[in-house]
Amino acid sequence: MLNSESEARWRANRDAWDPVAAKLASDMERDVKLLRSGGTSLLTPERDHLTPLLARCRRAVHLQCSHGTDTLSLWRLGAREVVGVDFREAMLALARRKAELLGAPATWHCADVLVPPTELAGTADLVYTGKGALPWIADLGEWARAVTGLLGPGGHLYVFEGHPLNWIWEPERAKLRVRADGDYFAHAPRVNEHFPNRFLAPTAPPGTASLRAPERQWTLGEVVSELAATGLTLLRLEEHPEHFWPQFPDVAAEALRRLPHTFSLLARRGTA
Repeated sequence: MLNSESEARWRANRDAWDPVAAKLASDMERDVKLLRSGGTSLLTPERDHLTPLLARCRRAVHLQCSHGTDTLSLWRLGAREVVGVDFREAMLALARRKAELLGAPATWHCADVLVPPTELAGTADLVYTGKGALPWIADLGEWARAVTGLLGPGGHLYVFEGHPLNWIWEPERAKLRVRADGDYFAHAPRVNEHFPNRFLAPTAPPGTASLRAPERQWTLGEVVSELAATGLTLLRLEEHPEHFWPQFPDVAAEALRRLPHTFSLLARRGTA
């Protein structure tokens, strides 16, 4: 159960996503064309980790699936069935239409990922999440328990997420510099300065300029510890120089490559 402050943040984030969905609708043709041709939206580290798992995956569940292109990419890489869970119906409408155009074996659920549909409990061979998902999670312990509850015996969790170290850097500089309020161990939520307003500009509909999307960064130690507390076995934890989002557009590429900007986490539920 969220407290009143967490509930207010949840509502603010919820309201930020509908205008984003409206803008992403213009990418429908491009996304379907990519998937129909056999391509995927997954990045190299994701494909390297997921391809062998998906070759024997009956059901892959994607938490915070957004508009579904990554979810359907799991199907393209071998999952027999994919399930997307997201808390905004506007996003799921885009995902549903893509699946229909592709004839993909996909199911979509509008739900809070901290309380996933009970019919999915213990049914996933793979749970996939990331690419900006964790900063929106209000309670990491509840998230870890929800993830573990979705996995069947021997099932795998794969997370590909922005590195929490990125939380401390000033995004508007030509060189990486610690921001005035930069604190890797900060627990207080912070309003995202770029989302959704900068993403929506310059075609933002009226009223969106006032949208504020507070996010919260979790350390690597917190993520690993909460998952371990549920009984999952950590198999791999890797850090990568690749971005999934152009977070530092003015910093030279060679400088960015000297630091981690994403991480991969692979864990497994026991068979007993």
